[in-house]
Amino acid sequence: MITAYLTHPDCQRHHMGPEHPESPLRLDAIRTRLMLTGILQQTMQADAPLATDDQLARVHPRRHLQALEKCLPDHGIVPLDGDTLMNPDSLLAARHAAGAVVRGVDQVFRHQADNVFCAVRPPGHHAEATDAMGFCFFNNVAVGAAHAKARYGARRIAILDFDVHQCNGTIDIFKDDPEVLVCTSFQYPFYPWRYLRTESRNVVNTPLAAGTDGPGFRRAIEDDWLPALHAFKPELVLVSAGFDAHREDPLAELCLEDADFHWVTHLAMEIAALYADNRLVSVLEGGYDPDALGRGVEAHVKALLGLPFD
Repeated sequence: MITAYLTHPDCQRHHMGPEHPESPLRLDAIRTRLMLTGILQQTMQADAPLATDDQLARVHPRRHLQALEKCLPDHGIVPLDGDTLMNPDSLLAARHAAGAVVRGVDQVFRHQADNVFCAVRPPGHHAEATDAMGFCFFNNVAVGAAHAKARYGARRIAILDFDVHQCNGTIDIFKDDPEVLVCTSFQYPFYPWRYLRTESRNVVNTPLAAGTDGPGFRRAIEDDWLPALHAFKPELVLVSAGFDAHREDPLAELCLEDADFHWVTHLAMEIAALYADNRLVSVLEGGYDPDALGRGVEAHVKALLGLPFD
């Protein structure tokens, strides 16, 4: 497998204060772990470009984009809500994060890579069409899906989200869109408290009780996601890869282990191999314990490379 690894130094220029869990140190932890284990050196590394206004406007109205630009401070940090804050470089970082997924979609459709991991921040899956929230400004995975539709004519796109929080933003943007299947596992009841009971036919919700461990997670994914994915037969698989369902993560209460992230990644790859000519693009979402995040991403990228967990 040829796995592309996309990131950008500007993604570390966004910060929300020294105590905020969504920190530039997250990318440092990932890079350090992957370099020490030799995994990073097995990937095809490149810088993520900036998403253009046109690419962002496929999922976020231009008036919303303009409103976010007006909120940018000249210095310091300003809050958009209690969790989501901006510094002068926040939207620069966010444009690289969204641009990474666009580039990843290009790479898999042009057969430049079999799959892609976007090691970028800020995350995106809580960003709704007209609402930045949950540490997220632009919905990175949604921007990539919309690009696949517009540029490559993709008409069956599966978005698989295994973050501990439900992808309310992705659901908000694609609810009732028959060309996009959204499968989301999450701790329930839990933030973001909206869309948790959505009735949209193209959304597969997999709520998990606090304390759910790896075997419970795997059974739920097999029961809920696999029938929907086999019926849908996606032409492209996009992954919102959150690692905050790890038992060591401080912000939630699921109990996944490193091996579970390898397993769910392999499952996504099997679907991509069956129906999408291996086309899979993954983008980082949550994960707030540095050590657990590094190990979780290592397991994820190992699977993308076709390597065993052990």
